[in-house]
Amino acid sequence: MPELCFGAGTFGANNEFFKAWSETSQEEADRIVGICMDAGLNFFDTADVYSNGSSEEALGKALSHHKREGVLISTKTTFRFGEGPNNTGSSRYHMIQQLHGSLKRLGTDYVDVYHMHAFDAMTPVDETLNTLDKFVREGKVRYIACSNFSGWHLMKSLSVSERYGWARYVGHQVYYSLVGRDYEWELMPLALDQGVGALVWSPLGWGRLTGKIRRGQPLPKDSRLQSKVAHDAGPLPEMEYVYRVVDALDEVAKDTGKTIPQIALNWLLGRPTVSTLVIGARNEEQLKANLAAVGWKLDAEHVKKLDAASELARAYPYWHQTQFTERNPLPV
Repeated sequence: MPELCFGAGTFGANNEFFKAWSETSQEEADRIVGICMDAGLNFFDTADVYSNGSSEEALGKALSHHKREGVLISTKTTFRFGEGPNNTGSSRYHMIQQLHGSLKRLGTDYVDVYHMHAFDAMTPVDETLNTLDKFVREGKVRYIACSNFSGWHLMKSLSVSERYGWARYVGHQVYYSLVGRDYEWELMPLALDQGVGALVWSPLGWGRLTGKIRRGQPLPKDSRLQSKVAHDAGPLPEMEYVYRVVDALDEVAKDTGKTIPQIALNWLLGRPTVSTLVIGARNEEQLKANLAAVGWKLDAEHVKKLDAASELARAYPYWHQTQFTERNPLPV
């Protein structure tokens, strides 16, 4: 799996939430996909709910210029897609309807990774996993994954798959960044134990680690955080904490000659369980800059500096567990 995955949420943007990131035309989408492929990034992520299917349609058109076997496509379902009680969740009815819709919009007869976009506590776990297993056996899905699950959601799902010999989640798409390290507390140890790779969404902290957000300065006009809808839907770290992390990134940037986003992305690539980072880009320049986050490694002292600046007190029982690492070691 490539270290970077391109997130196509800006493709076909047709509502305030996705327009807060960017509005990418079909021509721009074609060009961005071409740049990614030329750079060796052949993994693309979207979801049925992104702009009500428009993202999948735009991505499908952009990928139609490339050999299907040469690309990896990830999409998701679970969130509401239309009116009525059956047009939401991870039920058999909704999943069958949504997968077929996604395949049509993407212009393909299979997807490489199919995510449950969130945990559905209203549908039996065995119904969801049995349906996913059938998708795999039918060849419509290559691998299954989840997103935004808590530890017990994921462990229960893995247990059900093991009990019946069904396909199991091999990936977990999670929020993880230098200003959002909660993933390390329980989900990372679980992933290490169970062999589940992390696909990291919003690795730049919901736009806070671009290098443009500074102490004492107004938000950039093009920041997604200018949109209340986008701001409130994402993580809400204390801004003084963000500034502290950015200060440390500034120091590392001076030492390495790299940009703040490149350092923030590279730091994540060195963390346990991280398989790929889902990156986006407003334009070609930003995309090429993010692509340059791979192919090199931060040295131990720089990692230590970033670790210290971004460390926060843990919630219970995690703060208690860190006192007894002889028998319950932390991920290294």
